Amino acid sequence: MDLTYAPALESAAIAAIKPRYQLFLDGAFVDGGGDDLTSVNPATGETLTTVSTASAADVDRAVAAARRAYDGPWSRMGGAERGKYLFRIARAIAERSRELAVAETLDNGKPIRETRDFDVPTAAQHFFHHAGWADKLGHLGLGPAPRPLGVAGQVIPWNFPLLMAAWKIAPALAAGNTVVLKPAETTPVTALILAEILADADLPPGVVNILPGAGDVGSAIVNHAGVDKVAFTGSTPVGKRIQSELAGTGKKLTLELGGKGANIVFADAAIDQAVEGIVSGIFFNQGQVCCAGSRLLVQESVAEEFLEKLKRRVETLRVGEPLDKNTDVGALNSQMQYDKVTGLVEVGAEEGAGVWTSSCALPERGWFVAPTVFTDATASMRVAREEIFGPVLTTLTFRTPEEALAKANNTPYGLSAGVWTEKGSRAMGMAAGLKAGVVWDNTFNKFDPTASFGGYGESGFGREGGTAGMAAYLDTDDEGAL
Repeated sequence: MDLTYAPALESAAIAAIKPRYQLFLDGAFVDGGGDDLTSVNPATGETLTTVSTASAADVDRAVAAARRAYDGPWSRMGGAERGKYLFRIARAIAERSRELAVAETLDNGKPIRETRDFDVPTAAQHFFHHAGWADKLGHLGLGPAPRPLGVAGQVIPWNFPLLMAAWKIAPALAAGNTVVLKPAETTPVTALILAEILADADLPPGVVNILPGAGDVGSAIVNHAGVDKVAFTGSTPVGKRIQSELAGTGKKLTLELGGKGANIVFADAAIDQAVEGIVSGIFFNQGQVCCAGSRLLVQESVAEEFLEKLKRRVETLRVGEPLDKNTDVGALNSQMQYDKVTGLVEVGAEEGAGVWTSSCALPERGWFVAPTVFTDATASMRVAREEIFGPVLTTLTFRTPEEALAKANNTPYGLSAGVWTEKGSRAMGMAAGLKAGVVWDNTFNKFDPTASFGGYGESGFGREGGTAGMAAYLDTDDEGAL
């Protein structure tokens, strides 16, 4: 009996991708001084669109426009009025959610059900949430009169293009700042569709400027003398360089960097629930999430049973066309990322780890990697230490909670972790000992704009989301009010 699902393709035409996109600068769509870049559909390797990019002169113009908007209408505007703009933007994202989900899938490669059910709705939620805070800044617990910082320079990655834009723009605007944002070079499309939404919302010119480009554009924004606050999400090496470059400048900085999240499964856990949580935390998003649970620590007494159930579940995952609503695992974002992931899989085998790979058929074109599980790994192996950023899970075992903590914390990263157990006291005890910014209890990768998110160590510092995320965009120095 054939249990294969029939294809359920979403139409690519819904995204209405333009043949070319421009910068959004000082309230207008304009050509930049840089060379056009080509955005590629990761599922096919074919050109999706071309995008104008910024030059150093464009960065100067954008920062100047953001400063005029800050000194002019935006910072002087009442919080309730700023909130109205954010509400308007949130509603427009919700109204254009189907278009945005398809565009995100085409540009990024993740399955439509991920963009449709998580990325786009959560982006709208961030604007809704922060709209409500815009006139309540004095109730954040940061003093009676917190003030905006000025111009925020923001650089976002390719794994959540729209969500990361919302994640950074919404709190900045709610706090009264203005923004110059650079989307990732490989995924600029939804940020520029968001720019259309900002323009339609009649946002004052210069309040948000979106400048596509490569690393040189991001560097120009980060190091610009007219930028007061920098928020970067991306790789740890780039984050370290930014921190070094900004040392002594007085700029406020938040960094959300890499991760090597550990899921810790105790013998008393609800096994089937834990299996589903691990699968959703690493495979449904192609592992292209900094907080992905890419390390699995299973208590030795149930390890064999757990891994068998895990493999059976992974074997059912469908890898393929991201626009198919039945697809579980989509394409990696780029050829560079594909080469990195497949190269580390080869390294794991060479290091002596057991390698189990799903028998799923892969499309003949596009950057697809079959879900892979490393077994019998040791903590010294590269696949247990390095961020792979692909649908690859490394498993280790433990006997005692103390051993689990030691292995989970044996990493330079500290972004996320999950604990699976029926005992609340054990979960709380493990959470207290885990060196991770976010710890989930009997679930994984659940996000809410009311909750802060961020890491420790080489996963960065500062928080985004929640009241702590708002604090990162506010000046609370009482002397500054004199």
